Amino acid sequence: MKHGLLVLLALTVLVGCGPTKSTSQTSDGATLSESQRLNQWLDGEFETYLDFSPMSKTRLGDKSDYDKLDDPSDAAADARLAWRRVSVASLKAEFDRNALEPEAKRSYDLWVFMLDRAEASLPYRRHEYVFGRNGPHTGLPNALINYHKVDSASDMQAYIARLKASAGYFDAYLNRAKLAAAAGIRAPYFDYDVAMSQIQRVTRGAPFTGEGTSALWADITAKVDALVLAESITTVEAEALKAEAKTAILQSMEPAYDRINAWLEADRDSVPDTATGAWALPEGAAFYAYRLKQMTTLPLTAEAIHQTGLDEVTRIQAEMNAIRKSVGFEGSLQDFFTHLRTSDEFYFENTDEGRERYLQLARDFISGIEAKLPDYFGILPKGPLEVRRVEAFREQAGGAAHYMRGTKDGSRPGVFYAHLADMQAMSIFRLENLAYHEGLPGHHLQIAIQQELEGLPQFRTYHGYTAFSEGWGLYSEWLGKEMGFYQDPYRDFGRLTGEIWRAIRLVVDTGIHAKGWTEAEAIDYALTNSPRPAPTVKSEIRRYFNMPGQATAYKVGMLEIQRIRGKAEAALKDRFDIRDFHDQILGSGPLPMPVLEQKIDEWIAASL
Repeated sequence: MKHGLLVLLALTVLVGCGPTKSTSQTSDGATLSESQRLNQWLDGEFETYLDFSPMSKTRLGDKSDYDKLDDPSDAAADARLAWRRVSVASLKAEFDRNALEPEAKRSYDLWVFMLDRAEASLPYRRHEYVFGRNGPHTGLPNALINYHKVDSASDMQAYIARLKASAGYFDAYLNRAKLAAAAGIRAPYFDYDVAMSQIQRVTRGAPFTGEGTSALWADITAKVDALVLAESITTVEAEALKAEAKTAILQSMEPAYDRINAWLEADRDSVPDTATGAWALPEGAAFYAYRLKQMTTLPLTAEAIHQTGLDEVTRIQAEMNAIRKSVGFEGSLQDFFTHLRTSDEFYFENTDEGRERYLQLARDFISGIEAKLPDYFGILPKGPLEVRRVEAFREQAGGAAHYMRGTKDGSRPGVFYAHLADMQAMSIFRLENLAYHEGLPGHHLQIAIQQELEGLPQFRTYHGYTAFSEGWGLYSEWLGKEMGFYQDPYRDFGRLTGEIWRAIRLVVDTGIHAKGWTEAEAIDYALTNSPRPAPTVKSEIRRYFNMPGQATAYKVGMLEIQRIRGKAEAALKDRFDIRDFHDQILGSGPLPMPVLEQKIDEWIAASL
């Protein structure tokens, strides 16, 4: 809160003084072009933006403000928005857009676009479910364990300072949840149950309660012990650090978890045991329309998205039927789905050995496609990639795999995470396309390239758009077929399983949030039209209740990238080069879909 008040004071000074001119010369006296000057100015603004989020700095590998947590309060959000308004006003006053080069014009437009998105979100501040699937109750320990690197005693002191600050951090989120509840906005019943279960897992074991060691304490002791091994501290200093960390956990973090858990238990009685979509929230229809635009970056209606999903399900099922016949299965497509769900041959055993076999097969798929990347991409990532199981305290049976970005310098790898609590929810035939989506040429390739791009202002190497990133991930699954993979028909069926699931998402997300579908109706539609295991389907449908509109971005983004590629192929004919096209798609970082199409149109014109 102190940080937020300081920023508000600084903003007051900025507004009072008006915008200041940035330098038009380098340190050696050379004159900067308008585009270079803009990039320099935007980098300075991005540094100010990061001052609002110490935890974002940590994810980027920046250790400034290493002892602080983000301020989740409304006051801090207001300060950030006020700063954005001043920043965009300064941008328009200082720079002549017409004098900028094409890439700099995109930077200019995107900086304004980000303010527009922030303004659009303002009426729906209370609509975000705080303690949902990925709330701060698991987000903070995850950030400390996976992002807070400890190379010195001062780094560990910063870790401990963050433990001490966790009480205020959690209380601010709890206050937001209470304000939302007072406004008639509550998460579905299962989010309450999941959040309380996750808190129990975070706080199970030393130094909290019960037997064993908590994941957080295991991380603390490992990092402190590593300092001893590196001879950075003595054993006496190590014990002192551990004692201080334990006190911070027991006096700050644990009581805050208790307050959250107590409120969840009490407020759970106010939540019906049937989930409803966004339509049931205050201003629900307008909120869902806002979410669809935020997620897809396109002016699409719920009805149009729903129909696209139905059409795509029909088209993909025709391809599935062709594979069903090719493997000699004589039953219906739904019978084939049941066969794939229930036959042991399609799943590894539910043991640690089975889990390791799953992870290793994913690594093998990624290694195989990596060798062919130079045939399809001119720009390749430098950052390393790892495949891991999700940590036990945040793992969910049937939970969706996901990617977490590494650092630009490669000191922290990008990670493809898989939920392996229930191996019957993790089919082998789907793993190839999942590896391409989360790893290569999907999220890791796209995000690592984004971070490593030179010549762009830093904000463009950090921020993203769901339709672009998830659309690229799904496009990458499809591209794997073009690159010569999915040689096994069941794995090719797994590719179609991944694609039809994203088409099903268009149907069920709009069904839930615009048409009033129940949880049971959404689950039934998904099970009828895909071979996904029932635990995965249930988990996924609950995710869509939790995050209105997000599930639509995958298929919408893929279809847009495919459509734009088709336009380029038709215009360029023999001049079309797939490597150049992919470099154009990825070479400017993530873009809203209309901006991406405009860029490709410019590339086509230049190529002709």
